[in-house]
Amino acid sequence: MGENGHPHFQTNSHILVNEFDYYEPTSVEEAIALLQQHGEHARLIAGGTHLLVLMKMERELPQVLISLNKIPGLDAITVNADGGLTIGSRVNIRTLGEHPLVRARYAGLAQACDAFGSIQIEIMGTVGGNVCNGSPAADLVPPLLVFGAEVLLKGAFGERRVPLEKFLIKPGVTAIQPDEVMLGVILPPLPEGTVSAFHKMVRVVADLAKTSLALMLVRDGERVADVHLAYGAVAPTVIRIPEAEAALIGKTFTPERVAQAAKIASEHITPIDDVRSSAWYRRRVVNVMTQDALNALWEEAGRVHAQPLAVSPNGAKSAVAGTVIPQIRRGEQREIEFVVNGVKQRVRVSANDLLLNVLREKLQLTGTKYGCGIGECGVCTVQLDGKAVFSCLTLAVEAAGREVVTIEGMAKPDGSLHPLQDAFIEKGAFQCGYCTPGMLMTLKSLVEENPQPSEEDIRSYLKGNRCRCTGYYSIVRAVLAATGQTVPER
Repeated sequence: MGENGHPHFQTNSHILVNEFDYYEPTSVEEAIALLQQHGEHARLIAGGTHLLVLMKMERELPQVLISLNKIPGLDAITVNADGGLTIGSRVNIRTLGEHPLVRARYAGLAQACDAFGSIQIEIMGTVGGNVCNGSPAADLVPPLLVFGAEVLLKGAFGERRVPLEKFLIKPGVTAIQPDEVMLGVILPPLPEGTVSAFHKMVRVVADLAKTSLALMLVRDGERVADVHLAYGAVAPTVIRIPEAEAALIGKTFTPERVAQAAKIASEHITPIDDVRSSAWYRRRVVNVMTQDALNALWEEAGRVHAQPLAVSPNGAKSAVAGTVIPQIRRGEQREIEFVVNGVKQRVRVSANDLLLNVLREKLQLTGTKYGCGIGECGVCTVQLDGKAVFSCLTLAVEAAGREVVTIEGMAKPDGSLHPLQDAFIEKGAFQCGYCTPGMLMTLKSLVEENPQPSEEDIRSYLKGNRCRCTGYYSIVRAVLAATGQTVPER
């Protein structure tokens, strides 16, 4: 008989093999002190959607993890005195993309948020993680680059601001120092009439970019007053191409000049052959993508009307979710308390225990399945404080003081099924059933956020949930039926 009286209790399955010390500082200064103390052996973690995957693959083996999730203020979006924005490093992608001022004034950035691989990654992933990973395929970096963003850092010797183009050094390497914490990014105000966009070429809907393009443009009659072009996944870092911009700035907008700028861009990139694409294809895509994007944005600039700055208030939250666990040493266990399906639970966890393991092995809630283990299939999705997250990429300690809902808690208190569950049965949407719990938990978040989602909304929300039995048509029909909408005939 194991822990909590379950006869089939198993120990940590070590999906996350290496052990580490875990800290939850409550101030930036405390985090900096921990970085100084542990040096190259420490890593900062917030969303964890990149770092934990590398740790599972044993490409990163930190001895110390320092969580930023209990530091207030890092999740704030603030309108600056000059009309620009400061975006905290812990702001998640979903929050950033939905911010009214971001959508109105920095549309390309909002579009980049919408282009992320899954709704779960949007909810879990953070601005700081996406920028500091130093990936040439990072979705947020191209629009931040065209907007002239600066990275705000703080270390033992105070704060400093680094232009984003100087922050990016090479794949996986940035200018952040070992004792520094990224506080956020600063966006300058934009000229009135600025329009922007983000485009991404991928193999499938939920994937890293083969190539990406962010652009911003200011139109003055038939003349290009200003234009910025930034490309991802075509060089060691995300890059702007000033030579292509110079072919347009100050000149009348013509198809010939657009074609010239696109040709220059395709010649100045340095793409590689990899599993996602070939260098040959990337050069040609950059040429076509640049022409199409510029033509579309030029037309938009002719229609756009200036948005007032007061379109949105400050979005500062300064919220810290859950209970602070100051420290867990490797090899030790700490008792955490959290609510699971409406019931308060106390379990002992190690620093490297994942929420998925704890739910399945310590609480015997086996409805939550294990799939890919790296956040690509969606089968392990649960709700954490009402939001869909991958339990395979969530440290169990992060759930302390918070509320988790699994598929076992989806039914009503009287035991009757949730309308989504009834509709899945009625419309034959469950198929083999293995991915169904993750599908249902993701869709539960959708209908709580949007009680009458369109078919496009449903398909977009499910882009991170894989089903290998057949298509998604029956699933879409089930959601429409559950939300009282007209279900199209077969």
